[in-house]
Amino acid sequence: MKRDRVDHFFASFGAILAILFLAVVGLVGVALFSNMQKFYIPFIIVIAGLMIIAVILSNIQPIARHRFFPIGVKLCLGLFVVIAIGYHVNRAYDQHLIVSEQDVNVDDYRPFADHSKVSTLDNPSTYTLSAQDQLPVLDGATALYPLYSAFVKAVYPAQDYEPDDAKSIVRITGTGKAYQRLINHNVDIIFAAAPSKEQQKSAQAKGLQLNMQPIGREAFVFFVHKNNPVHSLTSTQIKQIYTGEITNWKQVGGNDDPIRAFQRPEDSGSQAMLRRWMGDQQPMTPIVDDVASGMGGIIEQTADYRNYKNAIGYSFHYFATQMNANDDIRLLAIDGVYPDVASIRDEKYPIITPFYAITASSRKKDTTSSVNPNIQPFINWILSEQGQLLVKKTGYFPIR
Repeated sequence: MKRDRVDHFFASFGAILAILFLAVVGLVGVALFSNMQKFYIPFIIVIAGLMIIAVILSNIQPIARHRFFPIGVKLCLGLFVVIAIGYHVNRAYDQHLIVSEQDVNVDDYRPFADHSKVSTLDNPSTYTLSAQDQLPVLDGATALYPLYSAFVKAVYPAQDYEPDDAKSIVRITGTGKAYQRLINHNVDIIFAAAPSKEQQKSAQAKGLQLNMQPIGREAFVFFVHKNNPVHSLTSTQIKQIYTGEITNWKQVGGNDDPIRAFQRPEDSGSQAMLRRWMGDQQPMTPIVDDVASGMGGIIEQTADYRNYKNAIGYSFHYFATQMNANDDIRLLAIDGVYPDVASIRDEKYPIITPFYAITASSRKKDTTSSVNPNIQPFINWILSEQGQLLVKKTGYFPIR
């Protein structure tokens, strides 16, 4: 009998060591290869702890022999399985609610692709470039890609301009990276909203002047879940939501729900627009997600908009209504004016902003750096009747 107890003790000790080993391996694996550490690290620790307790209790004869002991162990394991499944179901549901730039298939707007959605002129362009010309290198915001892709189709020689290819002269890297590429002399023209203060400082640090030529107008819009009973807010109310002064929809005539005010990354055009519109008022700290850092671990990143029933987000009109249209969101009227084509065209909607063709030039007058001679003629054509017609046909609003 004593021999059996000794053998059982060593077997239990070995089981505890095995559990600890598997727990450590699991924790290392989660830390290196997953962005779900906040769930799985405590989950693994709790499971390992309870398994060790179960092994220890199995050495206590009155408990181990009780008929409910194995049933209890199985119920605990089943509960953990249910918790894990529930966590992943909830994550899948959250991902379903995300409305972001990643939902857009930019290949639909490649200038010379078959069945391209880009707008075209009814007559040949009055200005064209050939393959022998020094073609301006272009980049810009995701929301403006359909527009500058239309410019390319009208003016550039027909060939494949892959927007995700690092060697392509017509790319789409988004506002933040496009400004970086412009400042680093990797691109001639970018199409974007006005730069943020940080982007302006980056240009100044390189001795560059950002030249912003307005080429069209756009509306900055706010949206909510389609079932949100709030249909209109004042400019003051929205600013108070984003500074954290208003925290519940009940304060603005809605349901008694806390407001989830989503923001965009700091280098995005829409975030720069929000900050300009809010003036001296600073937006509160945004909702963040944990994402894999690529270095084994996680970092916090501004969360993509999730269409919860108590959420609010913002974007530009064209992106929200055409490029990334979503029937589950509803645009808000601001100061009593709904952002439709008529109110934006007539500038009755209160938040109208230009967007730009942006170039960079040296602040030194005696610079000897070469400048593509086709940059300014191309911009001049964009401002011409044909270029402005493409702005309108794409879904934006001409500057002239």
